[in-house]
Amino acid sequence: MVHWMKQSLVLQIAFELIEVEKKEAVQEKANFMAELPALDLSGDQTALVEMLKKLAQSIDKVDEERYDAESKVTKADKEIEDLRMKVVEIQGMKKPALKKVRMSADAMLQALLGTKHKASMDFRANLKEVKKEVKEEAVDAVGDWRKNVDEQAGMDGRKKKFQG
Repeated sequence: MVHWMKQSLVLQIAFELIEVEKKEAVQEKANFMAELPALDLSGDQTALVEMLKKLAQSIDKVDEERYDAESKVTKADKEIEDLRMKVVEIQGMKKPALKKVRMSADAMLQALLGTKHKASMDFRANLKEVKKEVKEEAVDAVGDWRKNVDEQAGMDGRKKKFQG
């Protein structure tokens, strides 16, 4: 509601400023008209034709000035728009901050594969179980290391290694 009140206040101020500008424009026009000398329409036809030619020349001059001013404004507007585009290019697109999402493996697969594949993968079930008994048997099979070293010591042990 506060935003709406601020907006209506800004609109009200803008409306008052426009009204003031309109009154100033009317006053400025009245002052300008008061400065002009009264038209003297008395005289012969050639004098009136001369006066009309001078008025036409002054109108042409004012139109040229107006056209020049409009062209300057449009050129400035184009330059402003070009500069705005360059600023946007330099700044680049702002990337939104990513939110951390916690998702289970099943939900991730479902999101990736879509709803067509409802394959549930239990990753823990697929893991190999390490059996401690197997390790103990391997230690017993090797036996005491001192016996192996003693058997392989000397030429007989080396021959056994290559033969068997």
